[in-house]
Amino acid sequence: MKIKLLILFLACASLAAAQITAPGSSAIRYTDYTGTSEKHPVFIFCSVNGSTTGSLSADSPEGTGPWDFTWTMWDNSTDDFSIPVKTETAVFSSSAGMLAEGGYRVEIDDGALYDTSFIAWVFIDSPRSSISLQQSKCYNLTLRGKAIIDTFYYYDIINDQRIILPNDVFVLWSSDPPSPIPSPNTSSYYIDDYMLKNIFPLPLDDIWYNLHVTDSFGCSADSSFFYESIHVKAEFEVDPNQGEAPLEVAITDNSIRANTYIWEFGDDSVSYLAEPFTHTYYYPGTYTLQLFIESDQFCRDSTSLKVIVEPSSLNIPNVFTPDGDGSNEFFYVDSKSLRSIFVQIFSRGGQRVYVFEGEGDSLKDWQGWDGKIGSSKASPGVYYYIIRARGWDDIVYEGKEYRGFLYLFR
Repeated sequence: MKIKLLILFLACASLAAAQITAPGSSAIRYTDYTGTSEKHPVFIFCSVNGSTTGSLSADSPEGTGPWDFTWTMWDNSTDDFSIPVKTETAVFSSSAGMLAEGGYRVEIDDGALYDTSFIAWVFIDSPRSSISLQQSKCYNLTLRGKAIIDTFYYYDIINDQRIILPNDVFVLWSSDPPSPIPSPNTSSYYIDDYMLKNIFPLPLDDIWYNLHVTDSFGCSADSSFFYESIHVKAEFEVDPNQGEAPLEVAITDNSIRANTYIWEFGDDSVSYLAEPFTHTYYYPGTYTLQLFIESDQFCRDSTSLKVIVEPSSLNIPNVFTPDGDGSNEFFYVDSKSLRSIFVQIFSRGGQRVYVFEGEGDSLKDWQGWDGKIGSSKASPGVYYYIIRARGWDDIVYEGKEYRGFLYLFR
């Protein structure tokens, strides 16, 4: 038996206000029959835990009544609304709950002159998503995400044709903590392997990857995958990275998941230490300090920094004040950049009042001239120095620029 919507002309003014609704539904669409131009509502209920059912409500026309409400469900075997659902008599409205997916008709009549009917379709929407690890290697990470959405069909009430209800899927990737990963949208039910290669930074910290799936009706599903990172990063810093020879630099390692280390300093020396340490560059030049690391899973990385070593210089003061106040008490030439030094100081009369020659430990311990001649304090005035020195870079400091006057004040 074919379904026909019967509306008596005598009741058209009052029956027009009657309607069918779906409390708690998430979305509404309308049928697109091929055998009739009638449009019936299609109500979508989003299901989160799989226990959601549908519900429909119908009101009497213009609040008049009472009326009788008879609910039936579409039967695919008979192509008719022939499955009894519920009947209520002498009421002003009626609801049908705990409804499964399918088509429903409610017939409303007053047992006399007026009767009408309404049709609606109910679907329970449960999109699903999942994430799995396809591949985890040192230099790439492949995740596979799957998004599955429901396909819904309703039937043309005139010619019984099965019609699909359009439904698309959209996916969004995210992570916690946030990471610069792509966020593709796709309309495919199955998402191709999602690979993070070197074009995107690999996660150095353990991370949650999340896949959010949404369909055309606003129903959604989420899945997560905890990824324990295996990736490595070589990183270090030096302080200072530029200075006069000899330049001692402090090296601080900031690498991630390094198990073994190889340090190549650029001066033909190598170290395998992991802890922070120092290295001294004795000769001027620009050095490339390289670090090579390997993790316990044999993942490797490397990085480098430039260290600039400037030629050593000789800075000679021209005044000192050995007066016991603790400031500027010695005539001293900074020996940090010197390999050896020979210092002579003369009075204005040409008498040599101080001499020092040293290298190695003796130079390291040298404090300078304390302004005494023997055990006696030298008189304030002008003195003359001659200094010969050799830097660690083998620069020889000699000539008139290292002969000069020195002023002693008390």
